[in-house]
Amino acid sequence: MITAETVSSIRTFDSGGLPVVSLYAGVDPGPDGQRELRSRMSSLLDEIRPLAKDGIAHRDWRMSLRGDIARIKDAIGEERWRPAAIAIFACSGRGLYTEVQLPEHVPDRVIVDETPYARPMIAVLAEHPRSCVAVVDRATGRICELYQDEVSELDKVTDPESRRPPVAAGRPDDRVSNRVDELAKRHYRRIAERLAGLMQTDEYDLLIIGGHGYEVPEFVQQLPHPVRDRVAGTFSTEPGLAPLTEIRESAGAIAARFEQERDQQLVSGVLEKAAMGGLATVGLRGCLWAGTVGAIQTLLVREGAAAPGVVCDQSRWLARSGEVCPLCGNPTRTTPDVIDELAQLVINEGGAIHHINSGGAGLMGHDTGAELRFPLPEPPADGSADGA
Repeated sequence: MITAETVSSIRTFDSGGLPVVSLYAGVDPGPDGQRELRSRMSSLLDEIRPLAKDGIAHRDWRMSLRGDIARIKDAIGEERWRPAAIAIFACSGRGLYTEVQLPEHVPDRVIVDETPYARPMIAVLAEHPRSCVAVVDRATGRICELYQDEVSELDKVTDPESRRPPVAAGRPDDRVSNRVDELAKRHYRRIAERLAGLMQTDEYDLLIIGGHGYEVPEFVQQLPHPVRDRVAGTFSTEPGLAPLTEIRESAGAIAARFEQERDQQLVSGVLEKAAMGGLATVGLRGCLWAGTVGAIQTLLVREGAAAPGVVCDQSRWLARSGEVCPLCGNPTRTTPDVIDELAQLVINEGGAIHHINSGGAGLMGHDTGAELRFPLPEPPADGSADGA
């Protein structure tokens, strides 16, 4: 399972100027899927073999790349990866070889660069929020975790007393009913306290509630306001009988809908601010400059967008082109995807990345947009080409 720690360890890897091979491939289920995967991965390796030939680069660079190709080739013949996708990062000259299983398909791609190509992993991580799911009724409560399309049960809360309506001779029915209601509220409050503790840890992005349709609103009312505000949605089910597969499907649909609505709100907010001259910019040229000066609070990237460019490792200047950095005068290095460099820079500066699935039209035909921390200073005359 991909985690934030995994992504961080890979994207901060220092190759010391040696090549890093980043290979992504979709994995289809079944024996046919594995055979087809081996063929596609072999083809990807064939694309980068010419880079390891004599005369292309210095000896250590070539030998490291040759070691990477050999190691990945061995893995292709030996490994049996689970369906969805696999990401491999290798730099034999610096002792790096890491395989990461991804929970959803990504486009096949191989990139050789001095830094790992981590943006597809960042996108997967961002698109799979960690959700806390509570399935409750008046006597039971199941607390689960939903993450990357997998659900696991964390805790179970039962209140046997709520199962037995108190009976006392001569008591009116309404007093019995009131007692049952009191026991139910006490049970709901116990679960609400557990949820409040979990949500305060910041491990969970969303809270989803399931149960009988006529009982869920009553339970939600028992949640503290800060916890109630994080409820992404509710679903109807039989709390004590619902299998984890049903909980996963119902809660997963709510989480996906929540993320889609959030993306739409983010895009609309950036476009409106940019149109009014506020703290936002749209388009790759403006976003690259905003990333260079550390002005990006939230970066929006169209899913699948990529663009070649240059980066200065001294000043962190990013642009579509330019052999010399206009900020420090040092030579730049080329990168196959300057948007990936931008995304990693934003994360290093404490910003957030959101990959937008709605296509380029969502950002008015652009690949990127950003919400800013402060107004942008005038960019230097770098001569780079404008971009989407």
